[in-house]
Amino acid sequence: MICVHECGLSERVEKIRSVTHMLEPNLALMRDNPWSKIPTLITDSGLVLMDSDVICEYLDSLQGAPRLHPSDPAQRWPALRWRAFGSEMLDVLILWRNERARSSAQQLPMLLEAFALKMRMGLAMLERQVDELAGAPLHIGHVAIGCALGYLDFRFADLEWRSAQPRLALWQAQFKLRPAVRATEPDDDTPRAAAPTARPEAGSG
Repeated sequence: MICVHECGLSERVEKIRSVTHMLEPNLALMRDNPWSKIPTLITDSGLVLMDSDVICEYLDSLQGAPRLHPSDPAQRWPALRWRAFGSEMLDVLILWRNERARSSAQQLPMLLEAFALKMRMGLAMLERQVDELAGAPLHIGHVAIGCALGYLDFRFADLEWRSAQPRLALWQAQFKLRPAVRATEPDDDTPRAAAPTARPEAGSG
């Protein structure tokens, strides 16, 4: 949805709220996407697109001259690198949250520790390399990293990651001021901090 707004397409996209959980497949959504995952985009011609990366690139192509996916190799590969980094980060966070949502008797401590270690290492790398993000014009990598950090805040408020990554925290604060980000703040009734009663989430693609 950030890409929808950044590409100036908010008036052309019809939004259908679709709730997905790993243990409760969304049958209505599965008629178009059998994997029951969001986002799913149906184009005006009826083409069903799945996966965030594919959908964002399609939206960017509607501008005529894509600007979130640079064509110049010197800019394109760093942008795609950060897009992949953000996607991997979000995948880890979703799996981590799902494990934390299990009862304490069912949780695997080694798995929880592995997820925590990966997140610490990932955040540390972002902190070291944040100048690369801050110094580049807006691209799809910024969106991916911004979404991952937003999910981290939304579902893992207890981690308080900013004290160890102050420069990254400053970048995120500036990113969150973008109108496209402010227009797409998450809105649901699930507790923000992972808890044993939280419901497991399906991947975002």
